[in-house]
Amino acid sequence: MRWLTLCGLPFAAFGQSAPAVAPVPRDALELAKGQIQTATTSASRDAALQLLARARNFYQLRNSRQAWDLKVRFSVDSAGATNYDGDWQMEDVFAPGQGVHWTATSSAGYSITGIFASNATYAEGSSNAVPLRLQEARAALFNPLPSVAYAGTGSIRTVAVSFRGSPMTCVLWSRSRNISNPTAERGWDEAEECVDPQTGLLLVHSEIPGHYAVYEYSNGTQLGSHRLPQTVTITEGGRVVSKISVESLQGIGAPDPSLFVPTEGMKAAGQATAMTSATKVSRMQGGPYTRGMTVRPVCVFGMVTPTGQLVEAHSLQPSDPNSEAAIKDAQGIDFSPTMPTGGPPQQHFVFVIEKFVSQQ
Repeated sequence: MRWLTLCGLPFAAFGQSAPAVAPVPRDALELAKGQIQTATTSASRDAALQLLARARNFYQLRNSRQAWDLKVRFSVDSAGATNYDGDWQMEDVFAPGQGVHWTATSSAGYSITGIFASNATYAEGSSNAVPLRLQEARAALFNPLPSVAYAGTGSIRTVAVSFRGSPMTCVLWSRSRNISNPTAERGWDEAEECVDPQTGLLLVHSEIPGHYAVYEYSNGTQLGSHRLPQTVTITEGGRVVSKISVESLQGIGAPDPSLFVPTEGMKAAGQATAMTSATKVSRMQGGPYTRGMTVRPVCVFGMVTPTGQLVEAHSLQPSDPNSEAAIKDAQGIDFSPTMPTGGPPQQHFVFVIEKFVSQQ
């Protein structure tokens, strides 16, 4: 998760004239409430980071020393907010030292075959871009959590909660240490990771308020020290938009080496678009700002293409009166100056926190 401020100032910059900030909207999956503790000592920060590291390790399948085959299906119902609603099938085949061969097909007509091998990415299919919900499903299963090195640079808070009758520890983290968070609830700039402290399993993952992934392991699959859930249910604004099911994960013998060799068509097209880490953007609307005002954020979720265009953008607080204005402003951002040059094309998620100021 990369942080980027394209306009506006952090609240601390306003000093004593800083407006109040509306709380994160209520949601059954917004668990971080109560006695939230700021991790200020090395010991408390290390404990939180090790909890994340343990949970993250379960999903690092490509660190395995054996070949494996993963089959996944998922169903998308975004009510048209994103592309390719309907049923999906996805399969990954991995071989140590050779790479990954993966395929995905949608009932709505999208298909792709991709190869990650020899530090290069190749693909052929319906388009050069990977749809948001497909990249979301891959992120949920392969890389839902940040590394210790990345999460350890900013603010860290923890809180003990109960979810579906089980105790959990929620870790709230952000890339900056210079933010003012509410004392008894989550801040808008914080990611929230809720982990079972006994098993080390990730149970609820939320990169931004309004977007939640719930992991269920009752019949999950295991490969060595790696363990995947049976299902991952993704909700936005209280509504289920995607349900991911792991059909099988099994170790296999040496797969056909030709799976990891790009076709002539792939080679002719050059390196495919790489799926990279998400970006958070903060935008302040209106002003000047006074103590009597209230900031009411709206989070917009979308995908940034290699040309810096925001696509599949939609609000995570759709009932907010500023929701449409938030989407429109986010769609007007030119992300091209932030895109890398000189390497293969890249696409990534973006979460734009649009902060509207009112007198109430």
